[in-house]
This record gives sequence, C-alpha cells and structure tokens, in this order.
Amino acid sequence: MMDYQKIVISSVVLLALSGSVKAQEVAATASKADSTTVLKEVLVRENRIQLPFSQQNRNIWIIDQEQIKNLPSRSVSELLSYVSGVDVRQRGPGGVQADISIDGGTFDQTLVLLNGVKVTDPQTGHNMMNLPITLADIDHIEVLRGSASRVYGLNALTGAINIVTRGAEKNSISTNVFAGSSFKKDDVTGDTYANYGVQARGTYVHNRGSHALSLSQEAGSGYRYNTAFDNQKVFYQGELAMGKTDQLDVVAGYTHNNYGANGYYSSPGDKESEETVNTLLAAVGYTTQITKNWILKPRISYRNNVDDYLYIKQSPDKFHNHHQTNVFDAEINNTIFTKIGTFGVGLEARNEQINSTNLGKRDRSNAGLFVEYKFEPLSRLLINVGAYTNYNSDYGWQAFPGIDAGYNIYGNWRVFANLGTGQRLPTYTDLYYKGPTNIGNDLLKAEKSTYAEGGLKYNKEGLAFNASYFVRRIDNFIDWVKALQTDPWKPENFSQVNTKGLTISGDYLIKQDDEFLSSLRAGASYTHLDPSFKTTLATATFSRYALESLRNQLSGTVNAEFAKLVAVTLTARYNERINYKSYGVIDARIAYKQPHYSIYADGANLLNVQYIEAGAVPMPGSWFTLGVKTTF
Repeated sequence: MMDYQKIVISSVVLLALSGSVKAQEVAATASKADSTTVLKEVLVRENRIQLPFSQQNRNIWIIDQEQIKNLPSRSVSELLSYVSGVDVRQRGPGGVQADISIDGGTFDQTLVLLNGVKVTDPQTGHNMMNLPITLADIDHIEVLRGSASRVYGLNALTGAINIVTRGAEKNSISTNVFAGSSFKKDDVTGDTYANYGVQARGTYVHNRGSHALSLSQEAGSGYRYNTAFDNQKVFYQGELAMGKTDQLDVVAGYTHNNYGANGYYSSPGDKESEETVNTLLAAVGYTTQITKNWILKPRISYRNNVDDYLYIKQSPDKFHNHHQTNVFDAEINNTIFTKIGTFGVGLEARNEQINSTNLGKRDRSNAGLFVEYKFEPLSRLLINVGAYTNYNSDYGWQAFPGIDAGYNIYGNWRVFANLGTGQRLPTYTDLYYKGPTNIGNDLLKAEKSTYAEGGLKYNKEGLAFNASYFVRRIDNFIDWVKALQTDPWKPENFSQVNTKGLTISGDYLIKQDDEFLSSLRAGASYTHLDPSFKTTLATATFSRYALESLRNQLSGTVNAEFAKLVAVTLTARYNERINYKSYGVIDARIAYKQPHYSIYADGANLLNVQYIEAGAVPMPGSWFTLGVKTTF
C-alpha cells in the first residue's frame, strides 16, 4: 500500500506544478476532429491525450466502420487479419479462438483493449479475443504498432489493439441472420459441416443519454472432427449526461464460448479435447470537466474469466483443468491544457487473481503512474514525450519512457519518428502449468523491449499513405522450447530477438454521384520482417512460437458500390512464415442493399487453400455464407 501511496503523491505534485492554463474548449476540439472528411480522420481514443489520425507520430492503422460493414468477416479476429503487421493465428473459423500478435511478436506480447480498458487475461493470451461484442457493436479499431507502455502500460510489448464500440445515435433495431457451410461431410456421421448465427442490436436515445444492447447466438458443427462450437454474447453500452459537461459511461458484456479443441494445444493426443470459456467484462467511467482546461476521467473495471478444459471429454476426470481469473482495475486519467502544451497524468491500480486446479491459487498487484506531455515548439512540429512508471508485486519497480515527433514537411506530407519501451509479464500458465506435454517455469523473468521507428505519411481526403522502418530488441524473450521431440514443452527466457521491419500501406477512396459506380475503395499493404535470434539457452532445439512468425505479408482489398444498390468486396492475403510454407487466401463478399435491409453472400478461402496458422490445426477450406441484415 505504501508504494501505491507514493505514486498518488507524485501525481498530485505533478498536477500542482502544471502552471497556468490556456483557455481551450475541449468539446469544440473533439467535434472538429470527429467531423473532418479526411480519410480515416478519426480521433484516436487514447486514455489521456487524444489526437486525430492525421497528427499521429506513430504507425497506427484504423479499421473504420465502412470497412467493418464491407469486409467478408464474422469476427474481430478475421477483421484484424487484413491489417498489415498483424498476425492472426486462428484455430477455427468465426473467431472461435485466435492468437493475435504484431510484427513478429508472440500473442502474449500484444495488449488488447475495449474502449481503453485492458482485456488481456493473466492466465493465458489464448483467451484475450474472447470478447462479448459483435461486429455491429464496433465503431472502429485502432492498431498501434510498436512498444507502447508509455501510453497503455504493461504488456504492450510489440503493440496494442484498441476496439472502440459505437454508442447509440438514434432509436433503432438491427438484425443479422446468416448461415454457412463448406458443403463437405463428416466422414463418420455423414452430416454436412455448417454453421448459423442470429444477432440483434437495439438502441434508445433520450434527452439525458443513450443505451445500446446487442445479443448474439452462433453455433456450428465445425469443419473437421471435434470442432463444433456454440457461442452466446450479450453487450450493453450506456451514456448518461450528468449536468452540462459531465458524463457517465457504462459498458458490460458476457460471452459463453464452447468448442471442440481438437489439436489446439497438444496434438495429436488432444483429439477428444473440449474447452468452455466464459468471460464477463464490466467498466464504469466518469468524465468531468474540473475547469475549462482540466478534464478528469476516473474509471473502474472488472473482468472475470472461467476456462474449463477437458483433455478427453469422454473422461472428464482425466487432465481436467478449471481456471478462474478475476481482474480488478481502477484508474484516474487527467488531461490538462496549458500555455506551454497539453499534459496527461494517469494513475492505475490493478489486481490479478487466479484460482486454478492446475495453476494454483495466486494473485499479483500492479500500480502505475503515466505522465505525458504534448507540445509544438515550432510551427508544424508536434512532439509527445512521457513515461510509465510501475510497481509490480512480483517484479518490483520499472520505468518505461517514450517519445515521438512529427513534422509537416509540405502540405499533407508528414515525417515522423518515435522511440518506445515495453514490458510483458509472464502469464500464470507460463509460470505454473503442470501437464503431460507442457510444464511451466516459475523462474521466468519479464520480457523487455526497445523500439525505434521512422517514416513518412500522407493523409488527405480520399487518400492515405504510410511508409516506415523500425528496429526492435526484445530481451528475456519467452518461448516454449524443448531439447528433444519427446521432451515436454517448457517456457524459457531463451533468447534475445532483434527485429528489423519495413511496412508500406495505402488506402484510396472515391465517392461520386454516378449512376453506375457510386464509390470505389482500394487498399494495399506490405510488411517485411527480418528477425534474428541470439539464443542464450543451448538446449532450446525446438521452438513453439518464435519460428512461426511472419517474414513477408501482403494484403489487398477492393470494394466497389454500383448504383448504390450492389457492393462487391474482394480481398487477398499472402503470408510467408519463417519456418512454414507461404500461402495466399482470397475472400469475397457481394451485397444487395436497400434502405432497411441488405442481402449478402460471402466466400472465404475461395481457392480452397490448405494451410495452418497455429500449432497443428489445419484451417478450413472454402466456406460460403448467406445472410440478411435489417435496420429499422
């Protein structure tokens, strides 16, 4: 408790030293950023200092609402697979379970947030995408590449993904009903593999606030033996005005996810395995304007996750793991406008508990202080500098500084550079797991990263372009390794990983009043990664994750709308991994649109390519979906 009090006192001192303030209307600033017509010009929703997309000095990719509506995707995981630098390793279609990593990192090194609230699971990163939202709930997704502890705190070692949900704008009811199949049959039962989904979302707006509630049911017989799934979701978002300037925000959601886990973790022995993951997430935030130049945002959040794993579902007493985690988080974020720039000061306290039949009963606490400063020393030059200092009950005191700068060299052209640091704590599975084929290591050290990037951006109405180059070093890199094929996997701080990366991306949009072609949008991106491993453990002959990362990734998307009635989307992705064959996947969607309904057909993996994204789990071949969306 004494360490947390020190952080609180430090924050108060910083607030007292902030100096005289400059009169600025916060609401007007936000309105200006939200109303711009520049492509992808959304307000990037960081917790303290928020900037429009065009003013960012880092490599940030935005999946906007139009892309979410048009891409042939059913889940957040599938959406992210089109983002350059993001490696999505799914263990089944529709986002049943997926690992997300950025720029050659592992899935535990990426921080996932929902409206700025951390949803990362201390048990394992395998559960971090078990989210209670549908695509209809999302306003946009922000993908921040690079070490980001200065902004988001721990576990943003290689980057962060912030999913921003959309509030209610008017009274409405919308639905999405779909069904799909590979038209292949189960060799044993003769049944055709298929799935279905029913989703509904209602919104209500009144003079004091708004409410949005969504419900979802998805199920399917899988795509090969023991891959059937059953998933339910409920999500609520409410906004309530508290006077002229204050606002209360409430978010709550629950998801139940049951699936056959054939080959997910211990192939081929886990052919009969089954897993059920239930996740509850809730957050309450309050925004108050202390003065016209000082905004205070306290927030509390809670995440409960129950993971029940049966190694052999017909024999539930054999290797039955039951994990329950509870994460409590409290934070206070401040934004202060002064004559010399904008200050952001934040405090957070976090407690992570687990009660597990395998990992034991454990808990750890973390307290942190964020300090950020945005200023413009010269015309067209914007600099952000800051640091995150934290105390963890298991790993002690740490500090993670960072700085970024951007300069508008000519018109909409902008050069930028940034330096960042990060840390990733070992999960409870890394530390304590006991199993026949996987054994934890309670002597693991935390991973640490240093990241430097420079690049060039262009952003105007209808066109966005980004080219950048980065270098990153990760010390104490954790991977599951073994000396012999017959040995169990064990996590070790087995190497130092130095990665160099190049990324180029562009997005082009045309909208016109043409009787034939009403809009055209095309985007393409390429990422090349060059990792080198300096092994510090001679016995690490086999690696589970390090050698599966991407080396080259190319993706492209074209969307065309004809006569404002028919929309066609075609996407292509090419992935080359370090230690796996390269493969390309083509997906498509065609939709017929009317004011209150649309009919769409999706084709995933049209060329029926056979490939693996995670472990020994083959991905489905071609899959076809037919759906109807309504809005009233």
